[in-house]
Amino acid sequence: MNELSIESSPYLLQHAENPVHWKAWNQKTITDALNKEQLIIVSIGYSACHWCHVMEHETFENDDAAKTMNAHFTSIKVDREERPDIDAVYMKAVQIMTQKGGWPLNVVCLPDGRPIWGGTYFKLDEWIDTLEQLQKLYDSKPEKLLEYADKLQEAISSLQHLPNEKTETPTEILLQELVAKWTKSFDHDFGGMARAPKFMMPNNYDFLQRYGFQNKDEELLKFVDLTLTKMAYGGLFDTIEGGFSRYSVDMKWHVPHFEKMLYDNGQLLSLYANAYKRTKNPLYQEVIEKTISFLQTNLDNKEGGFYSALDADSLTENQVLEEGAFYVWRKSELQSLIKDDFELFSTVFNINQFGHWEHGNYVLIQSESLEEIAKSFAISTSELHQKKKAWEQILFGERQKRSSPRLDDKCLTSWNALTITGLAESYKALQNPIYLELALKNGQFIAEKLWSPEGNLFRSYKNRKATINGFLEDYACVIQSFIALYEITLDEKWLNDAKQLTDYSLEHFYEPEQQLFNYTSNLDSALISKHYDIEDNVIASSNSMMAKNLRSLALHFSNSFYEKTAQEMLDKILPNIDYPSAFSNWLDLALDFGESKELAIIGTNALNEVQKLNSHYLPNILIAGSTKNSSLSLLANRFQQEKTLFYLCENKSCQAPTDNLESVLKSIL
Repeated sequence: MNELSIESSPYLLQHAENPVHWKAWNQKTITDALNKEQLIIVSIGYSACHWCHVMEHETFENDDAAKTMNAHFTSIKVDREERPDIDAVYMKAVQIMTQKGGWPLNVVCLPDGRPIWGGTYFKLDEWIDTLEQLQKLYDSKPEKLLEYADKLQEAISSLQHLPNEKTETPTEILLQELVAKWTKSFDHDFGGMARAPKFMMPNNYDFLQRYGFQNKDEELLKFVDLTLTKMAYGGLFDTIEGGFSRYSVDMKWHVPHFEKMLYDNGQLLSLYANAYKRTKNPLYQEVIEKTISFLQTNLDNKEGGFYSALDADSLTENQVLEEGAFYVWRKSELQSLIKDDFELFSTVFNINQFGHWEHGNYVLIQSESLEEIAKSFAISTSELHQKKKAWEQILFGERQKRSSPRLDDKCLTSWNALTITGLAESYKALQNPIYLELALKNGQFIAEKLWSPEGNLFRSYKNRKATINGFLEDYACVIQSFIALYEITLDEKWLNDAKQLTDYSLEHFYEPEQQLFNYTSNLDSALISKHYDIEDNVIASSNSMMAKNLRSLALHFSNSFYEKTAQEMLDKILPNIDYPSAFSNWLDLALDFGESKELAIIGTNALNEVQKLNSHYLPNILIAGSTKNSSLSLLANRFQQEKTLFYLCENKSCQAPTDNLESVLKSIL
């Protein structure tokens, strides 16, 4: 056992028996490397990463590799999910050095932590040879490595400073231009972007849906629905048990990289819930229900929180770890299980060339709607729906006999918060009280287990212990989720908690000279470079989320500083947007500052009326409400006994109140 045996991260524990003398990232490890004047290896991955497992087996379990690493290097293993700050800084370095990135991420650094070489996956011989060459160069010509480290450090730091440009283009025109540019990348056959691999990018489609809805752009909405439909048809989405995999390796959302991550599924709940509110499409309802069922069955930590991920790899019948083994099917196996219905089943799920993956394995995927298939087989759509449910139950039972994928059983604060928001939006859409209960339990879990009496959030929770000071992402996601909890309960406790965390973030993360939030708290040890998280990726950037939170809370609390800060952040980003898909949450914020309104509902029946409103797709309406007297700026001095009144406001001016919900809906829909 090496030093990782005392860690709690499942990823680090996977390496605890390697012959490499791995250490965890901490101040003692860094200080020891400096004192010994040793080069540092920083190897970064996560528990559900397939190629991380491959490199571990081929290289880090190898005695020759361990001999080289132990003789000359301080070797540090990092779980990127626990320490996204370290991952972000060294990922930038590798992208500068190699023009690509990914995991496993492997970097060799000077004793002070500055990188001098890096890449992703390496075969055994290449890894050993490179390390030996770097050590020889460090022994013979250290000045060359120092010079390179200086230049690379300068390049990393320069990426953190956006030019203070101003744009004269009106925001409405700028958005039109960016969306027009974006549409050129659309895949009009399968949805998503016209490239492989395909990531789901929920915040992209949240924005495109909202933009299309507010601008009555039917073509854009059709594209969003095409994307959501094709993603839901399977392969990427596990139609048997629910839950989305991380991405598909092909253009048609068919063959996934099979790990299932909490952050994807939490955000996709929000996306499909909003799409259901807009369309009432039963396919979207099915996705929501199956995804929440998957979370309850597979990721529930029994304390109100959710675990992080299921691995892509699982054991085959021959006890060999293999990617996708739990999820794929052979034709003969399906024939024996489905029996007389196999012809119909194979049409629905493409047990043909379209659905074949490799080596005789099939990944279930629809390519046509059940309505179209039912018509061609001369049966009713309802009968086919029932058959599909029955088949899925049969396959679920059979799959339970297989070895399950490995579980990453840590709970991450930001990922749980994204799931709270997804559950809240699902409750709005489907009004299922179980979703409300799950969202509230998850919110209480964060408030009680991951929020310290000193005011800071922790990042990770496992074995009833919270660890690692939280990052901006954690604060941004939790604040967003607490606002969402207020929207479905009207309990102002959640709004006040969101404000408290916002004020803490402004004190410990915000940098006025940059007009942005630093990713790490000013209470944490500095890394080799600051990181300002501004690009919206698979998870929206923490700065864009914070700006949206500030804008929302500014309205609830009539806080001009919050509003000014959010506007300054947006003004800083907008002129620097080159490719819109990486800034979609910022573009959504631009819509917030554009055609948005506030709706205040005050009265003893306010919660019931809010539930009715929440079932509609109202992306440009901020809703506040109370069943009693409230001091919130949108609600103050408006409560009247025995009445429930609606106040529609825009640009800090409100219309005359009405007690008629239908008239309110007519004016905003």
